[in-house]
Amino acid sequence: MKTLSTISLLALTAAPALAEDVGYDVDGVEHTGYFAAADDGEAAGLVVLVHDWNGIDDFEREQADMMAAEGYDVFVVDMFGADTPTGTMEQNRAASSELGQDREKMRMLLQAGLDQAEQQSDADGMVVAGYCFGGGVALEMARSDFADRADGFGSFHGSLGLPEGQSYSPDAAPILIMHGGGDESQPLGSVYELMQTLEEAGATYTVEVYSGAPHGFTEPGDRYQERAATESWETFNDFLEDRLDNG
Repeated sequence: MKTLSTISLLALTAAPALAEDVGYDVDGVEHTGYFAAADDGEAAGLVVLVHDWNGIDDFEREQADMMAAEGYDVFVVDMFGADTPTGTMEQNRAASSELGQDREKMRMLLQAGLDQAEQQSDADGMVVAGYCFGGGVALEMARSDFADRADGFGSFHGSLGLPEGQSYSPDAAPILIMHGGGDESQPLGSVYELMQTLEEAGATYTVEVYSGAPHGFTEPGDRYQERAATESWETFNDFLEDRLDNG
């Protein structure tokens, strides 16, 4: 398995053989996802990624390219669409909050993205994961009536709260939580509450907490923490190998 520093260098020097934006319509609104095909042409499985609160940008595309270099087809779902502005903190907060308050719409948009992902790839097996807001979307799917479409769920510094009236099933695929010990947006109490909820539900889960890592520790900028980013990358790759290569 490649280390994060090695794979990041590859992402900067060579894109996958097939890497492109993919347009699709959801209830009359144009959405634009991103698909990166496995480098060797024979994908070990399909990874569906959900972006953070500012939509798809170079960060998500690079993550997809890196996972494609590891042998997976990867599709980044667009949860916002062309009608939703992003960029400022106010816009990002409004876009993510709208879906947080309308879980039915969130699930509808995710299902449309999953359908599009499966049109791009004929790989067997699927893992759904996301970053920040997107980690919360992945967990939303784990609680949904279409959770059985995935073989695993992953959250990088994601939203962990349990909406009122929802619950986890013991039959859902394994869940991987990768979280920062210094996350002030989703503090350690939120991690503990999630673990209690998953325990009571009889769900299968793994939680890794990286000391001192803030919210968004994988993303470029002031919040980036190399140790947490590297260890979570390696953990997620092990999870993919277990759930897809050997699933």
